Amino acid sequence: MSAPIIKFNTDEKLKLSFDDLEADQKDFSFTIIHCDAEWKPSELDQNEYIDGYSEDNILEYQFSINTVVPYTHYELIFPTENLKPILSGNYILKVFLNEPDSLYFTRRFFIDEKKIDIEGKVKQASLIEDRNYKQEVDFSVSTKSYRISNPYEDLKVIIIQNGRWDNRISDLKPKMIVNDKLDFDYDRENVFQGGNEFRSIDIKSLKYNTENIASIKSDFESYNVYLRDSQKRSYQVYKTEKDINGQMKIKTEDGITTETEAEYVTMHFFLPYPAPMIDADFFIMGQLTDWQLSDESKMIYNFKRKGYEKSLLLKQGYYNFQYVLRYYNQPAGDESFIEGTHSDTENSYTIFVYYHESLAGYDKLIGVKYLSSLPTN
Repeated sequence: MSAPIIKFNTDEKLKLSFDDLEADQKDFSFTIIHCDAEWKPSELDQNEYIDGYSEDNILEYQFSINTVVPYTHYELIFPTENLKPILSGNYILKVFLNEPDSLYFTRRFFIDEKKIDIEGKVKQASLIEDRNYKQEVDFSVSTKSYRISNPYEDLKVIIIQNGRWDNRISDLKPKMIVNDKLDFDYDRENVFQGGNEFRSIDIKSLKYNTENIASIKSDFESYNVYLRDSQKRSYQVYKTEKDINGQMKIKTEDGITTETEAEYVTMHFFLPYPAPMIDADFFIMGQLTDWQLSDESKMIYNFKRKGYEKSLLLKQGYYNFQYVLRYYNQPAGDESFIEGTHSDTENSYTIFVYYHESLAGYDKLIGVKYLSSLPTN
């Protein structure tokens, strides 16, 4: 459940695992790309941030066992002996076949130098009009052990809520500087919608229906799982529920080894709505859609059923998700339209602090801080 972050100059490792539904053996390879704080490729050459070769092979794989949908499961423990990143910052790991242009997918990860100390808290928004609906992330950065010559120009601070990057806050500057302490205690600039607790899907077992599952249908070729029709929660009173803040846990209770015995199912979502939106789209948001507002997560209106629907292929496990609305001219989604928003909601926040040292020529990641909001009642 932890973020894909490696501490700089340590032996920490990350594990990448994925399935190929063509169920054969492929010679996958990978490479890494160093990026700036906003995930644009940096101007560095690969030999400036890689120790070893520019690409390496993914050698570990297993075939699925007695599954209706066959697949091949691959794993990579990274960094490898042949490819090691040597600079801090943001990285994209690219998995490809034969040559880098034949891209299969990418994943983000971070390397943190941990040069600074970050202290902070999450509370109800200070402004009266936002107090019941939004959360405020106040924090300070101590540069006592790491001198930064011009923090107003050379620092880049980004705050994300849960795993989302579409609604990130990325334009914060210190409100004031006292000695070695940079203060970011704002009333408006560092505020997020509280949102609501995530909806859940439990398909660890396909032998019975869990709380939100309406039915499970199977044949010799596939499993189809139908969720109960979702209801709009924007005007409902806040209710505390345990969730995993939009993440997912791949797990099967119908077999012994999850990696190779978990089934793939087609999950059917349905959100009743009287008429299609003319200036916005609905999306399924969470780690199950890689936190992306994309065609793969966009719902389609069904005029006959009068509602939005979407089908996703998911591996057995436990999932969190929300319905997010995005207007055509907006980069970020709005979860409050369907889910509601409450300052009491439990959310996780991550603060990333980057330092662009002119002589180095790239954005160093010098500090990461995790914060959680806890219900006030």
